[in-house]
Amino acid sequence: MEALRSQGDPLADVVIPVLIANADLAVQINSWKNFPEADVYSHFPEPLKAFLDFYQDAPGFIDEKKVLASQEFFNAEGNLYLAMLGFYSLPYCYAFGDGAQVLIRSKRIKDEVGMRLSETALFLLDVYRPGTFISDSQALLTIAKVRLIHAFSRYFVQQYAKDWKSEWGIPINQEDLIGTNSTFSLLVMRGFEKIGRFPGKETLEAVLHYWKVVGHYMGLNIDFWSETSKESFELSKIIKTRQLKKTEAGKILINSLINYYKESIPDKNLTKYMETVIAYFIGKEASNMLDIKEEFKLPKELYGLLLELSFYRQSGRKPSYQKIRAQFMAQSKINFGKEVQLNIPVINRS
Repeated sequence: MEALRSQGDPLADVVIPVLIANADLAVQINSWKNFPEADVYSHFPEPLKAFLDFYQDAPGFIDEKKVLASQEFFNAEGNLYLAMLGFYSLPYCYAFGDGAQVLIRSKRIKDEVGMRLSETALFLLDVYRPGTFISDSQALLTIAKVRLIHAFSRYFVQQYAKDWKSEWGIPINQEDLIGTNSTFSLLVMRGFEKIGRFPGKETLEAVLHYWKVVGHYMGLNIDFWSETSKESFELSKIIKTRQLKKTEAGKILINSLINYYKESIPDKNLTKYMETVIAYFIGKEASNMLDIKEEFKLPKELYGLLLELSFYRQSGRKPSYQKIRAQFMAQSKINFGKEVQLNIPVINRS
């Protein structure tokens, strides 16, 4: 694991100087609606062309049955999956002390919490679009953009963050990427277990396989990824032991998140217990690192009920993927005056 902290994403990292020097290429990529055929970008500079070519060939390990099972699970439980992302996965990431140092250096994480959360939710919705990795290419474009956004972050932190410490590793390194991938998959399934809704080992391992595919396209070293419940738990435990740390960065991030939830979530029954809900999901050890606590002692079943009632008021019983997405896009227009989009930075040099 320690060696992974000095490893980034070579295929994406060499693209950033190209995009900085050629802002028009970033604009063109942001205008695409689906991942294009190779002839569309055949004239691009070689590093960018090689990066995009990576997405033209599917990895041979894809198990279509598991991919479909994971998508079907999201179609049935998408609202709760998104809830676990917001109340479990992201707060847990803030307790990873070294990784939090990158996040705190992004002004948008602190000052535009709602937009950043919505972009993360859009990433998840795009990744779980029906047909992804089988017949639909839109998710590949989203993943490629997020991968480049990570590479931009690595570039700018390394170039301009004078207070960056070498003991943190390089920004958004392989250990942090693998850990984050785990929070979007294994931790979400643990969240379902914590509210008495665990879907079973078969579904868990389908989800783990799905995020192996996502990880491949995101530039993770998937040699370290496990698709079995036991091995994935051991991997997450190793990263937790190494990276769970109390930092000022983590405390700033979690307080910013909680305050945003209290101000923006309309269901006051949920916001009243906001810190308690997050502390329950992430556990005592991670809560201690972030200086939060379970202010109330609630029955396990009540946590799931709070989340379900909040979503039920918004979208009714058993919403499908399409209903969840439509509601999300409509709400983003209300909140931000526009639909949320995932775009790579366009650097205009004067």
